[in-house]
Parts: sequence; C-alpha cells; structure tokens
Amino acid sequence: MGIIQCKDVCKSFGEKVALDHVTLDFPKGKIFGLLGPNGAGKTTLIRIINRITIPNEGTVLFEGRPITQRDVERIGYLPEERGLYRKMKVGEQAMYLAQLKGMSSKAAAEELKKWFVKFGIQSWWPKKVEELSKGMAQKVQFITTVVHKPSLLILDEPFSGFDPVNAQLIREEILNLKAQGSTIVLSTHNMESVEELCDDIALINKSRLVITGGVNEIRHKYGNNNVELVYTGSTAVNSVPGTFRVLSDMDDSGRHTAVLALEPGTDNSAALRAVLDQSLSINSFKELVPRMNDIFIKLVTEEE
Repeated sequence: MGIIQCKDVCKSFGEKVALDHVTLDFPKGKIFGLLGPNGAGKTTLIRIINRITIPNEGTVLFEGRPITQRDVERIGYLPEERGLYRKMKVGEQAMYLAQLKGMSSKAAAEELKKWFVKFGIQSWWPKKVEELSKGMAQKVQFITTVVHKPSLLILDEPFSGFDPVNAQLIREEILNLKAQGSTIVLSTHNMESVEELCDDIALINKSRLVITGGVNEIRHKYGNNNVELVYTGSTAVNSVPGTFRVLSDMDDSGRHTAVLALEPGTDNSAALRAVLDQSLSINSFKELVPRMNDIFIKLVTEEE
C-alpha cells in the first residue's frame, strides 16, 4: 500500500472536466513522476492531495485512511507558481513557513540554519525577498518545503529557473531525501530528470490516466526490439534470416555503428551469437530502449 492512494478521483470546474476517475497509488520511499501536458489535470490532482480543493467524486487515502488536514502537515508542497512575500526578510519568512508546518521556533531555527549552511546562503538571512534573483528565491522556497522533514514531498517543476549547477544541487538533495525515507512526487516536463530520478511514473492526459508503472518497465514495453552493435573491421555485418535484419550501418574510419532489428522470438543472446559467428571485432552490443521523451510524445499524440 502506498503512502497516498487516489481512488476514482473526479473533479470538474463547471463544464470543464479536470480529472476523470483517476486511480493512482504513490508507493512509499520512491520517487514518483507525475507527467502530462499542460492542462492535463496534474496540478488539480496535486491540489486535491493537499486539500486545497475537494474532489467531486472519489477518495484520497493517506497511509490507508481518508486524508485529514493534520496529514497535510506531513506533506511538503513546492508549487510551480512560486510565491514568497517580497517585502519580508528571508529569515523571517523561512521561520514563519516552518512554524506553519508545526515546527517550534527553536526547532525551525536549528533546521533552517543547517539548510542555509548546506546551500551556502547564510548571508541571505537578513535580506528582503525582493532583493533575491528568481533562482535564489527558489532555493529558499525549496528549503522551506523540506525543512519540517515531511513524509511526502510534492515538487511541481522543481528545476524551473535553475542554472545547471543549482539544478544538480536540487537533484542531489532529492535523492538524499529519498535515501532518508521520504516519498517524493515529481511533476515535471523534464524527461531527463524523470529517467535519472524516478522509480515509477504516471501519465495523465485530458483528465484521464493513460499509463502508470515502473520507468524501466515502461521503457522496455515501448521498445521495438532493436539493438545497437558497435564493431571494427573492413567487413560489414550481414543480416541473418530468422534472427535479425541490419537496419543501418554507419562506418567511421573502420568503426561501425549498426542498428539491428531482432526478429520476433529472438532474444539478445541469440542475436549476439549470430553476430559472433561473423567473426567481427565487437566493441559493444546493447539493447536500444526508447527515451521517456519519445514515449511521452507517442502516447500524448495517440491520445490527440
């Protein structure tokens, strides 16, 4: 059983259907990617989990029971629409937000100091938020999202606005939080981050759940049974009837990169044995698995 279970969740705004009988299980201790094009219903689902809005139908369970406002205190939510009070000082605002999540003043000060030191931003404490750049403000908001050590973290486009160095810093902290036992829901359009970080994903499109499962499982499911062969030599690899066809073979000064299409029923081991029979000097032989970006486009386009 996951930390959050959504069962047949429906939500409409007037005649606009935002969620249509969405059932999802967010497994404990994992990083779960919530994917979908703009307007698909992701943010509505996140708002329902946070009890910002209420579903028209369906239920949301937190650790097996109907979610309550007390449970929401155990959630850290970083919305895509960032929002800090611009006239407040950074330290005052961080303290205020930490205490909203149930932390005592003493505990909040101690934990915030640790995070500010870790991120190298101690000097920002007395500054006003309006003095910070967008990226600097997002660092502060990330800290205020995680400072109370939530059981569940919901991060909506957490890398937006960060340069590559700071984006990598946030990725590392997300992995650290997972290692410490947090469950993380990552809503993002960055498919590289999905492949790098996520254990499982769900794709929502036009208010409906399209697919859910493990990232590796889904990537293999949508593979086309092709392998990449890199070899050297003056003789080109030949197709083997009943085993594989050579789709392409690029020759770069005697170093070849070929794509082989395995025939139905042929596994990688059988294909490799057939290649070895041709006495080629093999550098690498690997399955070609589609990227999540390609799968995302394929599934959304098919829905369209």
